[in-house]
Amino acid sequence: MRFAVDAHAIGCNLTGNEVYVRNLLDSFAALDDAAEFITYYSVGEAGQWLSERFRKRRVARNPFLRLGWDLSQKLYRDRPDLVHVQYTAPLLCPVPVVVSVHDVSFEEHPEFFAPLRARQLQWTVRRTVKRAARVLTGSEFSRQAIARHYAVNGDNVVVIPDAASPVFRPLSRGAASGAVRARFGIPAPFVLTVGDLQPRKNQLGLIRAFTEMVRARPELPHRLVLAGQDTWFGPRVHRAAESSGIAERIHFTGFVTDEELRELYGACDLFVFPSFYEGFGLPVLEAMACGRAVACSRAAALAEVVDAAAILFDPASREEMVRAMLDLLLDGELRARMERLGLQRAAQFSWRRTAQKTLEVYYEVADSRARVARERYTYVGR
Repeated sequence: MRFAVDAHAIGCNLTGNEVYVRNLLDSFAALDDAAEFITYYSVGEAGQWLSERFRKRRVARNPFLRLGWDLSQKLYRDRPDLVHVQYTAPLLCPVPVVVSVHDVSFEEHPEFFAPLRARQLQWTVRRTVKRAARVLTGSEFSRQAIARHYAVNGDNVVVIPDAASPVFRPLSRGAASGAVRARFGIPAPFVLTVGDLQPRKNQLGLIRAFTEMVRARPELPHRLVLAGQDTWFGPRVHRAAESSGIAERIHFTGFVTDEELRELYGACDLFVFPSFYEGFGLPVLEAMACGRAVACSRAAALAEVVDAAAILFDPASREEMVRAMLDLLLDGELRARMERLGLQRAAQFSWRRTAQKTLEVYYEVADSRARVARERYTYVGR
């Protein structure tokens, strides 16, 4: 069998999409030494992330060129049994498509996107899902949303949960705090959130809730750290911090590597994830895997992912968010219990299991294609 994977996200700081494909490919290399894998990448240094046993093909970084021409041409030449993409397949695709659709926030909440970007995703993802042999997603919540919006057979949408990368594991708080101070100049203690600066991540709501918490409990010495790269929405988040009245206690790190992120998780007293919409919510598992208590939104797939291992709140309620943070910061026993539960919950997910289930889908699709080809050959030969 020959499987192709669109790995253009690697090295492009595409956060969740990059984490997904990188961990999937790492696990494929360890699990399957029979199939041939072709990886299509866009950034030169991405080669360091890819196994030596994978064939590597360079494709254009520009999405219009990559999806409109370059990737199609390479698929015509390489003729894999299938290609695995995230969200969007090339315009002309000569082989079956397996697509990972992590969420459909652009359908359910287009107000969280720049208008042109929302319309582009709505068109390209619909087209890809309609023609895909299988659609993969990380949660039952997302499976139902995909089936609802695209009127596809629910059996064609397969739930395969993501996991925290093995790099995310507990660090001593002292060592992590020292590393964060040295790298970012941010002293402990602090509350952490992770995510690109965009409307659905609800950093504006968190800044307001943190400000209210500090004013209500001025004896708390905590700072707020927002880790994630700037986007078109970033200036508004920065302005909210500047006008909060406690700007000196709010810090932005910009994009961080996995190692830097592990240090931030390890050093924080509490991880807060106030997102309005997530198809899975990988940062909550990463924080749990690092042994940190989590307070997060109960919206979308998050309650499904964290189960009973986090304090949940309504992301639209400043009062609930403040209460969740205070409960965990002021009650050391509760915080310790949530840390233990979080470690146990994170351990229930693994990239090895995710990759194994993904490979099962690959072989099922490839076998189906081969069976159809044999039937056609037999019919024509009669």
